[in-house]
Amino acid sequence: MSSAARLANASDSKSTFVLRGTRRVYERPRPFTIEHIALDLRIDEAAGAVAGSAAVTIARVNTEASELSLDAVGFDLHQVTLLSGKGSRKQRHKAHYSYDGNTIVITIPSAVTRAIVEVHYDAKPRRGMYFLHPDEEVPQRPRQVWTQCQDEDARHIFPCHDKPHARQTLDVTLQVPPGWFALCNGDLVNPQREQKKGLFRYRMKQPLPSYLVTMVAGEFATMQDKLGDLPIRYYVPKGREEDGKRTFLHTPVMIKLFAHLTGVPFPWSKYAQIVVSDFIFGGMENTGATTMYEHILLDAQAAIDVSSDDLIAHELAHQWFGDLVTCRDWSHAWLNEGFATFMEHVWRQHHLGQDDYDHHLQVDLNAYLNEARNRYKRPVVCQDYQAPIDVFDRHLYEKGGLFLHALRCQLGNDTFWRGVNHYLTQHAHSEVETRDLLRAMEHVSGDSLEELFDHTLLRAEYPRLNVRISYDKGQLIIVVKQTLADKSRPFALPLEVDIADKPRAKPRRLVRRIDEAEHTFVLPYNKRPHYVVVDPRLRIIGAVVLRCPADMLRHQLADAPSGRGRSLAARALGKRDDPPSTKALASALGKGRLFWGTRAAAARALGNIRSEDAFAALRDSTRVRHPKVRRAVMLALGNFRHARAATILERSAHHDKSLLVMASACRALGSTKQDSALPALSKLVDRTSWADCLRAGAIDGLARLKDERALDLLYQHTRYGYPNRGRRTAINALSKFAQSRRTREHLEELLDDRDPYLRVSVVEAFRELGDVEARPALRRQLERELDGRVRRRIREVLKGLGGKRDAEVRRLRGKVDELENQQRQLKARLSKLEARLTQESKADGGKRRNKSRKKTTHKSNA
Repeated sequence: MSSAARLANASDSKSTFVLRGTRRVYERPRPFTIEHIALDLRIDEAAGAVAGSAAVTIARVNTEASELSLDAVGFDLHQVTLLSGKGSRKQRHKAHYSYDGNTIVITIPSAVTRAIVEVHYDAKPRRGMYFLHPDEEVPQRPRQVWTQCQDEDARHIFPCHDKPHARQTLDVTLQVPPGWFALCNGDLVNPQREQKKGLFRYRMKQPLPSYLVTMVAGEFATMQDKLGDLPIRYYVPKGREEDGKRTFLHTPVMIKLFAHLTGVPFPWSKYAQIVVSDFIFGGMENTGATTMYEHILLDAQAAIDVSSDDLIAHELAHQWFGDLVTCRDWSHAWLNEGFATFMEHVWRQHHLGQDDYDHHLQVDLNAYLNEARNRYKRPVVCQDYQAPIDVFDRHLYEKGGLFLHALRCQLGNDTFWRGVNHYLTQHAHSEVETRDLLRAMEHVSGDSLEELFDHTLLRAEYPRLNVRISYDKGQLIIVVKQTLADKSRPFALPLEVDIADKPRAKPRRLVRRIDEAEHTFVLPYNKRPHYVVVDPRLRIIGAVVLRCPADMLRHQLADAPSGRGRSLAARALGKRDDPPSTKALASALGKGRLFWGTRAAAARALGNIRSEDAFAALRDSTRVRHPKVRRAVMLALGNFRHARAATILERSAHHDKSLLVMASACRALGSTKQDSALPALSKLVDRTSWADCLRAGAIDGLARLKDERALDLLYQHTRYGYPNRGRRTAINALSKFAQSRRTREHLEELLDDRDPYLRVSVVEAFRELGDVEARPALRRQLERELDGRVRRRIREVLKGLGGKRDAEVRRLRGKVDELENQQRQLKARLSKLEARLTQESKADGGKRRNKSRKKTTHKSNA
């Protein structure tokens, strides 16, 4: 599953991951295994229904067992039969079963060791299978049907053991409307004459879990590619073929790279990527056939500074990590998602270089720390959750990927990949736990890795270090202090430090073990070091606060050999408002040869300084060539609340070549709080763009502006019919204004929306507003809500909503916003009054001049 499943949330900072009523999850018994499932289904797209049969081949494990349980939610059962015996002596008879709407319990005679259970049924799935139709508000929506079974939603479509540790081979016969195409796992085995009539038969010879089963049907354009004998297919909406070619260009190279690094060839007989509309995640790694959301397709303007490679690499990596080897249960799901996230970085390193790899590791670290600081902290391996989707968060994805990076740093590149190969080959087509990876890595390295795994994956806390660097009388002094919640358990960490003696000199790497609350390292140095880079490879998955002499930071920004080293210096210099630091940052921003991430960090630092010299440096960099640097410049200019910044931002918001730069300029324009921002942003709200990013940027700008005259426009753009990304942004924007009954009631209506992401946005808006009157509506929604992501957010918000301290903070914030709005209105009225007085003055001056001319003319005539 893609990182789009990760909905970051700034909830109550004191909240814990384990909410009231949560029980530790243990897997249920499996007295029978499922070896094969044969589905014969008819899709009724208009009715939103599926009908047909499932033939489930079972084998006995427990000799004493008498009942088989199959997950099946909301089925209308017609018949359940049991086919047992061998060869010509097979007997079919009506099975004895019970069904409670969630589970079919079938009696299996004690003499039966293998059998086929046939279930004939129809269903209108409320989860798992989704039916799309155009309507009056969204006439452009295509007619499509697609499935999304992760985490445990296959049970809404066909009877199964709906857990990741249960695998079976698969046959699917799918009847869809004539003229449609259908994609499933495995190989397409029936003739084209049947396919033209809407009949598709697929056979998957290798076993897969139920959550990786896929069925997609609709009208698509097909593009063919290959890597050696491996067929690769891309299915996109008709008319988007060029965008598809641009988007999926690197897929064969990625497959080749991942196969080379892991030492394991691509595991399946084909690889397909199909793009559907309104998908509820960014992508889903169904075995051999990934489903992608529509925003993965890039038009020419979006491709200026957007790449879909990270999502493509993520889902492709799952074909090894998650599909070939699968987590035994969801508590070990980081083995799926952490590896897929790490492989995104591995692709960047191969395709874009080390600096880009390092930069995105830092982005992931920031995302993880934000969740850990502002939402909750939990162990990465965690059995305490209410629904499996609860653990699909920044801890699972980002921290899991960062751990694999740290593991590679510790073992070395060659040993790490040998360990990955051992892990994959030993456990191919089976289930794994975290200990299996630990043992594989220990097997190839000879190292003891339990401490690293324990401190990083099994502890809820993260390391927090204060590092102070000083030089005195021939000694370099490095003091490291750990801030610990549990002082009896300091983290064991490798502290790496790069020390350079002079410009352009190769730094010397110092490695020290940190395993106590405080360490002091005193190193003899004849002269003052040129610079010192702390944690140059990002081996510390935690927060590092650095205090270092300013001259060393400036030298580090200018001369460090890596983009990461320079970016760390830029970030630190952004906290120093002095002319030398501003000059150094301005110099770095202006150097086109530097890595774009370093220049962006310099721009952000200048925005934090907010001096006139900092503004001048940003103003002079608004036309730099790299769009990601321009984006950072725009956002930094938003820190300057004056008309000069607003003028620059308004120009870029309308005319930049990059959509994302335009969107960033819109956001920053709102932050300037200038009166001119309202009409400028209002004009941009209805501009169409890739992924609705320009509309979202303009609405974000209005949220930051907090001008109540924009409220009607924001209400309008939350309505069904507008693109969902823009709607979600408008909902978030409404929450930035002071609470009102109108806002609360409007948001309550949106809790019924079909898009789960939008419902999450509504719940988050209630948290931001802090309106206790929303509690009844949230409780009602919780009772009927099916999506685990939305349920989790509702429970978190209900837990924190209405606390006295939070209510007071929100009341004061609302008062400040109200005063700012009144000031803005008074300012606008004053400006109008000044303009009118100026006009009247000009008019009076004109009258006096005319009288003067008349007098002069009269005298002259006289």
